[in-house]
Amino acid sequence: MAQTRLLDNHGRPISYLRLAVTDRCNLRCFYCMPEEGIRYLPKKELLTFEEIERLVRLLASMGISKVRLTGGEPFVRTDLMQLIRAITHIEGIQDVHLTTNGILTGQHVPELKALGIATVNLSMDTLDRERFKMITRRDEFEKTKATLQLFIDHGIPVKINSVVMDGKNIEDILPLVSLTKEQDISVRFIEEMPFNGEGSHYPVLQWTYKRIVEHIRQAYPSLQKIADPTHSTAYHYHIPGHKGNIGVIAAFSRTFCGSCNRIRITAQGVLKTCLYDDGVLNIKELMRSGMNDQELKQYLLKAFLHRPKDGFEAEHNRKTHVVSESMSTIGG
Repeated sequence: MAQTRLLDNHGRPISYLRLAVTDRCNLRCFYCMPEEGIRYLPKKELLTFEEIERLVRLLASMGISKVRLTGGEPFVRTDLMQLIRAITHIEGIQDVHLTTNGILTGQHVPELKALGIATVNLSMDTLDRERFKMITRRDEFEKTKATLQLFIDHGIPVKINSVVMDGKNIEDILPLVSLTKEQDISVRFIEEMPFNGEGSHYPVLQWTYKRIVEHIRQAYPSLQKIADPTHSTAYHYHIPGHKGNIGVIAAFSRTFCGSCNRIRITAQGVLKTCLYDDGVLNIKELMRSGMNDQELKQYLLKAFLHRPKDGFEAEHNRKTHVVSESMSTIGG
């Protein structure tokens, strides 16, 4: 059956769903949430697995073909593997991806491989245990490191996500790059965003994507720009002789909005057509009101046809114009 093509009001295809299954996390990363004061949602306020399956089936029928499960930390949610099994069998869903910190993930790696998980994004901002503890406010580095090796051993394509933070992990950029020499993995450096529950940590972002690239190039003058996949949020680079590659994501500079093909649904069932908006449709409320799939589809289509052209417009349209929520409540 031919895949339906879903377009927004700017003619951009929408084919990728980032779905948060929980707002809870077993880390307290500096760039994601404050150390204290996070009010986690009661379970009844989260989408149930049944609601998630219904929603993914509906979106697949509309044109969504790629799903990434995020959190919080997705494996904090009980019986997550049950949901993953179901989503991998939904007609129209071609690729299922995961974002995780790896702490609870290791035991599930063999089944993830068997289910055909397309890629895993592993959050790993440093290779130093003490800096890991400082950034995440938890001493769990060895578990994350072990899970990385399990992904490699099982042949699951893995991307390391490292948020670049001034004064926190700049000395880790080059050691992380060096991982690509012997391992066929992607290491992706991400501009820090203000989604930390407190607002921006800096008056001006010092470590922009351009500065990150130049920092790497100083150590590796042979660094080559390579082709970026369609709809990619990262600028891709390769160092001759290395098995893996490097990506740099302009998450704060927002240079990739013109080709964005993704939508987000938070753990409480709120649709975000842009990372920087403050939610445009409460899908959970509509489903729990008794709305049928056809009615729900019309609400979704209307939201897709009022999508901002970029993250700056989305931020301007926010009710408060201030970005301060935690990334754990948004869904990565």
